[in-house]
Amino acid sequence: MSTFTIPSVHGQQSLSVQCMPDLNKDDLLRFPAFQIWLSTLKQSLKRQQHPSHEFHKDPYVLRKIDIQAIDVFKGGRLGFVKLKADVSNGSGESLPGSVFLRGGSVGMLLLLQPDDVPPTAEDEKRAILTIQPRIPAGSLAFAEIPAGMLDDSGSFAGGAAKEIQEETGLTIPQGELIDMTSLALQSVAGTEDRESLQKAVYPSPGGSDEFIPLFLCEKRMPRNDIERLQGRLTGLRQDGEKITLKLVPLKELWKEGLRDGKTLASWALYKGLKEEGEI
Repeated sequence: MSTFTIPSVHGQQSLSVQCMPDLNKDDLLRFPAFQIWLSTLKQSLKRQQHPSHEFHKDPYVLRKIDIQAIDVFKGGRLGFVKLKADVSNGSGESLPGSVFLRGGSVGMLLLLQPDDVPPTAEDEKRAILTIQPRIPAGSLAFAEIPAGMLDDSGSFAGGAAKEIQEETGLTIPQGELIDMTSLALQSVAGTEDRESLQKAVYPSPGGSDEFIPLFLCEKRMPRNDIERLQGRLTGLRQDGEKITLKLVPLKELWKEGLRDGKTLASWALYKGLKEEGEI
């Protein structure tokens, strides 16, 4: 194991980081997921300075970080990091600090509607699900909306458009994408008083930093073109993606994708924003 320090957090002179020899300080500090997680946590800890904060009298401090494991992707890019963060207050009370860092992803609710019906015909809309192996879930046929991890350079909208193309074969201009999570947050009163988290949903905040902005794209197409997508095999085979497309009626989406959190969240956001006239 090796130890180094990084810039101060909440008044500390330095923060101690312990990790295995095959991870150096520069690689860790360049890892986008680590940058975002540490910056977000710093901002939340700083909020304790305000007298109205619940923890103001005995604030919590990030005292040290123990990097326990890493996963390196093709090309030597740092992919996943498992760490333990020591966050405690002056009374010795600690907060759970086991963290699996993987960074941001994007999810897309892609709705297709035949162009021979009025745009208001909600019953004619079909949602695209991808059916593919998800080994962490123990599944070889997991149903979910198109989604994927962001690379180091992609914008959220650009990442969403790229994932749509890779997983469905459809080319969608970024300008046709609606960021439902950002749109919903704009309509929530009092967001200026909340923590500065990502404009996204967090599927497993008790153990992972993963955040997922959810986008909407509605596309009108010839009915025959829509029907030809049913059962199409897609995905980047060279990256191990084996995807089959499944089109389901929008009203059945919550049933067809009920095991997938981002699918249910996208369905709920669509319904809520639609009811409030935001989309």
